[in-house]
Amino acid sequence: MPLPYQALFFDLSGVLFEGQQVISGASDIVQYARDTGLTLRFVTNTASKCQQQVIDQLAGFNIPIDPSELFSAPQAAKSYIQARNLRPYCIINDALATDFSDIAQDNPNCVLIGESKDKLNFANLNKAFLLCRQGLPLIAIGKNKYYKSAEGLCLEAGAFIHGLEWASGQPAIIMGKPSTEFFKQVVASTPFKAEQCLMIGDDIQGDVIAATQAGLNACLVKTGKFQTSDVEQLPEHALLIDSIADLY
Repeated sequence: MPLPYQALFFDLSGVLFEGQQVISGASDIVQYARDTGLTLRFVTNTASKCQQQVIDQLAGFNIPIDPSELFSAPQAAKSYIQARNLRPYCIINDALATDFSDIAQDNPNCVLIGESKDKLNFANLNKAFLLCRQGLPLIAIGKNKYYKSAEGLCLEAGAFIHGLEWASGQPAIIMGKPSTEFFKQVVASTPFKAEQCLMIGDDIQGDVIAATQAGLNACLVKTGKFQTSDVEQLPEHALLIDSIADLY
């Protein structure tokens, strides 16, 4: 059955794949959506890989995409920093650092934080705290609470960002989901209005509720980080499906 939307926005981890395994039917659904003429966007807060690594990973799952279809929180953060000639103190994953290697980082005048198991330690966070206490902007690559790994749910950078906001008194500028501005940027890349777009994700807060607050339609999948209790928070008119394979 055709969906009553003009554009589909896919979250990646937990929706199209989990860990190193593609979710059954994901490739076929994406291809079917393309064949029916829908505009596609791939929307992620992933801060553990550079842009090309994300594209290559999807290609490995038989989901080829054009770079212009990928909207990532790190990409939004880099554009924000460049537009304002900022010099970030970065607490980010080494793989992602390659995307920021062309940006001056000496004598920092802002703080940039993303997902990084090794870098989110006391020494680095304390330096970020002291910079934020001076009034320097705190820029966050998304603000998710947790993510799903092979071992189960894991704490994500959002908890550390929240702590820095509380301790320093400096509110974070959120570059990815659940930022309304981020969703608006993705919608603006299409010729359609927000109500003509459907966001599909596994995060009830960052994907579904945030998308509806930005005026989009939303669909929650029961894969990835989905928890049974999420259903109680499902916005009115939002869709709920077992997996991406059930979208059509």
